[in-house]
Amino acid sequence: MHATTQPTVSAGGRQLGLTLALVSAFAFGGSGPAAKPLIEAGLQPLHVTWLRVAGAALVMLPLAWRHRRLLRERPGLLVGFGLLAVAGVQACYFAALSRIPVGVALLIEYLAPALVLGWVRFVQRRPVTRAAAAGVVLAVGGLACVVQVWSGVTLDAVGLLFALGAACCQVGYFVLSDHGSDASDGRPAADPMGVIAYGLLTGALVLTVLARPWDMDWRVLGGQVSMDGTPVPGVLLLGWIVLIATVAAYLTGVVSVRRLSPQVAGVVACLEAVIATVLAWVLLGEHLAAVQLVGGVIVLLGAFIAQSSAPKEAPEAPVASGGAHLESPDDAAQRAAR
Repeated sequence: MHATTQPTVSAGGRQLGLTLALVSAFAFGGSGPAAKPLIEAGLQPLHVTWLRVAGAALVMLPLAWRHRRLLRERPGLLVGFGLLAVAGVQACYFAALSRIPVGVALLIEYLAPALVLGWVRFVQRRPVTRAAAAGVVLAVGGLACVVQVWSGVTLDAVGLLFALGAACCQVGYFVLSDHGSDASDGRPAADPMGVIAYGLLTGALVLTVLARPWDMDWRVLGGQVSMDGTPVPGVLLLGWIVLIATVAAYLTGVVSVRRLSPQVAGVVACLEAVIATVLAWVLLGEHLAAVQLVGGVIVLLGAFIAQSSAPKEAPEAPVASGGAHLESPDDAAQRAAR
C-alpha cells in the first residue's frame, strides 16, 4: 500500500506525518486498557470485539461507498482482510487480554513482523537481511523473558495461545496488504482506505454470526464498570474503543505512512506496545515484573531491527492510480503491526 521510495516531502509534511503516527500509536495502544474493564464487567471478549468492529464499520460506511468498486475488483482481498486483519486479530487479542496482562498480550502480538520475515524466507523462499534475522532472534528472546519460560510459563497458557493467534493473523494483514498494493496483474491497486472500510464491514458480518450479539448483556454498556476501582460509564469506554482506538487509529496510521517512509512509521508504531503497557499500569494497576519489562524492551528492539532493515535490492515502485503504490514482501515486513 505504500511506496518503497517516497516522494520528497516538506519538513512540515514530515512533522505532520510524525504527529499522526504518534496519534495512531496512542489510539491503538488504548484499546486494551479500555476493553478489559468491559470484559471483567461481564461482556464476553467476542462481544467486545463485535462492538468494536461493528461500530467502526458503521462509521466507515461513507468510505466503503466511495470505494465500492473494490467489491468487483478485489473481493478475495476484502474477505481475507476482514477475516484475518480485522476479525481474527481483534478477537484473538481481546480473548488474550481477558486472561493475561494487556502489555504481555500486545508484546506477543508484536512477534508478527518476525513471523512475516519467516513467511518471506521459508514460504516465498526469498533472502532476508542479517539485521532482520537478528531482530527475529531478539524478539523471540525477549518474549521468553516476558512469559518467563524458566518458570514453566507462569502466564495463562490459553491466553498466550490467543496472543500468538493475534500475531499470526497480523501476518495475514501484512501479506494481504502487500497483495492489495500490487497493480502488476492488470488490476488497479486497492486503495488502503477502501480496504480498511470493507475489511471492517466483512469482519462485522463474520463476527455477527460468531458472537451472537443478541445474547449479549447490554446492561453492562448502560451501567458503570470498574477501572482499577474507579467507576466509569461502560458506554464511554465503548465510544473510545470505536472512535479512537479503531477509526481514528486506522485513518491516522494510513495517512502517516503516506507522509513518512514505511521504516519511520514502523518504528513509531512500536510505541503502541509501550503505550498500552503504561496505560494498563496506570489505569488498571497491572504491574509487570522487572524481567518482564526488560523482555518487553528486547521484543520492541527486535521489532525495530526487523522492521527497519531494508531489502537487499530496492525494486522499482511505480505510483498507481488512487494514491496506492507497489510494495515488495520485504517492505511489507517493515510496516508496523496494527
